[in-house]
Amino acid sequence: MIVLRSRLFDLALVVWTMLFAPGIPVLWLSGSTDATVRLVTRLWARGVLFNLRHIVGLDFVELGKIPQNNEPHLIISNHQSTWETIAFLVIFPDVAVIAKQELLDIPVFSWYLKRSPMIIIDRSSGAKALRTMIEQGCWMSAAGRSILVFPEGSRMPPTQAVRFRRGIELLYAKLDLPVLPIALNSGLYWGRGDRCRRPGTIKVSRLPSIEPGLAPSEFLREVEHAIAFEARHLNRR
Repeated sequence: MIVLRSRLFDLALVVWTMLFAPGIPVLWLSGSTDATVRLVTRLWARGVLFNLRHIVGLDFVELGKIPQNNEPHLIISNHQSTWETIAFLVIFPDVAVIAKQELLDIPVFSWYLKRSPMIIIDRSSGAKALRTMIEQGCWMSAAGRSILVFPEGSRMPPTQAVRFRRGIELLYAKLDLPVLPIALNSGLYWGRGDRCRRPGTIKVSRLPSIEPGLAPSEFLREVEHAIAFEARHLNRR
């Protein structure tokens, strides 16, 4: 039954995504704003989460406190699944996701992703990718948007310890934003390379904010430890 539901979800995902294809020329010809494109993108993401909930039986719950002010944050999360790249578009409206260039190969979705706009980086370009993150991150935070990054660099299994790649501490120092650490356990239900999506409830835990101004090395230790500790707890279901 789990396999059947997963296949039905795959079919529903393709159909739902293709329904947004006619919107591309409409939005392009009408000269729609970035905010309008993001609104349509969030509608797509809500539909995907709806199908997961009603076809697969996979839902999510948010834990922890929501920041009371509306100022931009640097949102840092562990990365276990494709799920969070979709769900965070809903959980954090108008967020600018730092995404890998390979996502631009996905039909339909890539058009909306690029024009939302998100921060697209080529991970193989080294220092250039870091400069892109910092320059575009500063521009988008100045426009009032939060920045979301998955500093592990790729989806990791729940059994693997959280380890962040270097560079996130430089982004923290340059953006000068409060940091919202996020821990989640999505890999228990939709793991990397797993064609089956399993029923259950993904937990998304907001941890206490980290203020700007820490030494980069101190910040890196603090945020990595906080997310790793919480992720281990969540992975026990």
